[in-house]
Amino acid sequence: MTDYIHIGKIVAAFGVKGELILKHSLGKKTMLKGVAALFVEEVKGSFIPYFIESSKAKDGEEIYIKLEGINSKEAAVRFHTKPVWLLDADFRKLAGKDAPISLLGYEIITDEDENLGPIEEVIEQPHQVLLRISLDGKEALIPLHAETLDKIDRAAKKLYIILPDGLLDIYR
Repeated sequence: MTDYIHIGKIVAAFGVKGELILKHSLGKKTMLKGVAALFVEEVKGSFIPYFIESSKAKDGEEIYIKLEGINSKEAAVRFHTKPVWLLDADFRKLAGKDAPISLLGYEIITDEDENLGPIEEVIEQPHQVLLRISLDGKEALIPLHAETLDKIDRAAKKLYIILPDGLLDIYR
C-alpha cells in the first residue's frame, strides 16, 4: 500500500487560468520542486493524482499551483477546501526539519520510558500541537508544547515527552 501524508488543503482559486492556492504545513517556503504530482481527496479516502504544471511559493504557508487539466477559474473553484496529500517519499524531501509535521512516524516515549507507539497524525492548533496515536486500539491525542516536550532524537526517530498526570487514563 502506498503511504500518503496529508500536507494541507486548497484554500482558493487564483486568477482566471485555473491556478489554485494550497495552504500547507510543510514548515518552510517551498515550490514543490521535484514533485511530479500531488493527490487531492475529492471523495473521502480517494486520492486522485494531479500533475503539477507549475508552482510558485507565496510564503511559508501557501503555494500558487497550476494543475494539469484545470484551465479555468470555474474548474479550479471545485477544489476549494479539498485536502491535499503527498507521497511519503516526496513529503520527506520537502518537510522542514523543525516543522511539527516532520514528526510523523516518530515513536513517542514518555518520561516513564513507556513507548506509546508511532505518531499517526500531527494536528496543529494555535497554541499547541496535538499528536494522534493509537493507544490500546483507541485514538489518543497527546498535546505537544514547551511544557511537555523533553527532547527529540531525530536519528532514532523518537520523541520524548513529559505527560500531564492522568492523561493516558482517559484513553485506557
